[in-house]
Order: sequence, then C-alpha cells, then structure tokens
Amino acid sequence: MTQPPNDALELAVDSLETSALTKAQLAEMLFEQIGLNKRESKDMVDAFFDLISTQLIAGDDVKLSGFGNFQMRVKAPRPGRNPRTGELIPIAARRVVTFHASQKLKDQLQEDAPSAPDR
Repeated sequence: MTQPPNDALELAVDSLETSALTKAQLAEMLFEQIGLNKRESKDMVDAFFDLISTQLIAGDDVKLSGFGNFQMRVKAPRPGRNPRTGELIPIAARRVVTFHASQKLKDQLQEDAPSAPDR
C-alpha cells in the first residue's frame, strides 16, 4: 500500500460537502485513496475511535504525534446560577475530555490562515 501525495488528501478534504469531517467520510477516503474495501475502511475508522474512547475512559491520555493530545479531566463540583432566575444550582463533579493541539498543527494552521485585513 502506498500513500497518496498530500495534494490528493487536501483535494479530498476540500471537496467534502459539509464543514465537518465525519467518520463516514473518513471511511470513504480510506476506500478511495488507500484501496481498502468499504467494510474494512469503516471497521478501521470505528476501531480507531473505539480505541481512543477506551483509553480516555480508562483515564489514559491519547497522544497523536504531530496532531495533539486528548486528556480526561475531572471537574470539581461547583455552584452554578440559573441565568433566568438567579437561583443557585449545584453543578455535580464530572469528567470531560480536553484537546491540546501540537505545536506542529498550530504552525500548520497559521501557515494556511488567510492574512488579517489591514486596519
């Protein structure tokens, strides 16, 4: 299996119909660009996200080199306020996932960003 050139990947992502990349679209790109059959492509995408979910639920960090890190955090309980009535409402402790982009991804985003208009 050979990898397609980056230009092919960029074209595939640019031609997506929605502004969000979906699991189905990822599977379709694997089918078209790598040559896996559709079932294998779908299974590979599902397995990838299942593995990430499993690791986060277990409390482990997920580090994707050149992309970023996903971390599970526990937020402490805190007092909240109903904005309509002003009533105090307790917010329970909860677990959340945070994502921190790698420096490489941040740099790529800045390179591709349109320049800010002059004021």
